[in-house]
Amino acid sequence: MLTWEFPPRIVGGISRHCVGLAEALVRGGHEVCLVTLEFPGAPEQEVVNGVEVHRTAIRLGHPDFLSWVFLFNHFMEKKVAEIGGRTGFDVIHIHDWLTAPAGISAKYFTGRPLVATMHSTEVGRSLGLHSPNSFTVDGLEWWATYESKRVIVTSGSMKDEVFNHFRLPPEKVAVIPNAIDTEKYRVEVDRDRVKRLYGVDPHERLVLFVGRLIPQKGVEHLIRAAPNIVQRHKEAKIVIVGDGWQRSHLEGLSRSSGCGWRIRFTGFLPDSELVQLMEVADVLVVPSVYEPFGIVALEGMAAGVPVVTSQVGGLAEIVKHDRTGVYVYPGNPDSITWGVDRVLSDPGYSRWLTHNARDEVQKAYSWEAVAKRTVELYQEVVRR
Repeated sequence: MLTWEFPPRIVGGISRHCVGLAEALVRGGHEVCLVTLEFPGAPEQEVVNGVEVHRTAIRLGHPDFLSWVFLFNHFMEKKVAEIGGRTGFDVIHIHDWLTAPAGISAKYFTGRPLVATMHSTEVGRSLGLHSPNSFTVDGLEWWATYESKRVIVTSGSMKDEVFNHFRLPPEKVAVIPNAIDTEKYRVEVDRDRVKRLYGVDPHERLVLFVGRLIPQKGVEHLIRAAPNIVQRHKEAKIVIVGDGWQRSHLEGLSRSSGCGWRIRFTGFLPDSELVQLMEVADVLVVPSVYEPFGIVALEGMAAGVPVVTSQVGGLAEIVKHDRTGVYVYPGNPDSITWGVDRVLSDPGYSRWLTHNARDEVQKAYSWEAVAKRTVELYQEVVRR
């Protein structure tokens, strides 16, 4: 398995996906060798819950992200060749375009089938292709899907996206959803203490956002909704968890909203802190304008926090409106205000949503179920 991010490097959802899938495959009796990138303080090689992890040293740097990706693929390719010389692989599995060159090379020098999981697409993330770099990334995504025997996507909306954009045969694309470890969310927390850590008094209502601070996540629409949310719920405070290139713009937007003192940016938080924060939140808002899956919605459902989410992409498949969460229109601050108000104004309704949501997560989104379906796909490509 090749991935550019793996703990302690956590950028988006790919890292958590690879951890959950790899560890579940090991629990199912399979051997997993995972190749990723070096990270300060992390060992070059270790075994993590049965997963053999190799971190690739990147001996040349470059300030341009795309150039850096090609450079790290060169060193990752060498690492895979070195490991492959002493370990027989049955399948090579890449995640997104970032490890496509190394994975495709590995396919040819090992003679083993390639599987690719496309967690999103450039045309979706960027809402179109608008720059030379975007066209290059789009080309790498096409190359990955072309070279792979099977392409895994995490939702029906993503299947439509890759099928239509890359013109793939429908039988080549398999939908296998994301999952989460629900045990992580069975923790006891001191609600008052955790709230105070983030500037929220015990009596105040915590409106939570978790995700990268980039346009596709729709954070600006939550910030634009903040004045109306605060007007209806004067005890509400908004905590925005995550980092990204749009952060300074969003902080400026927050200051100019007139209620900036009620909005706090925490930056990146480790999982242990994030779980506790989710446990004490009164509502989790997922205002994405593009979302192939939306694992943060699952995390909120598992943590027992009411989820207000855009009716878009994979989110509309995970959350069932008025049963496990509340839909709002993407890019619409008024609709976000309505959704947050719907949850905060009716505690009984909120409890009903969270009860249904926890049941849904337990039944449909376990890593064991996802690993089983992934193994079936591996077996199919090996037999061909």
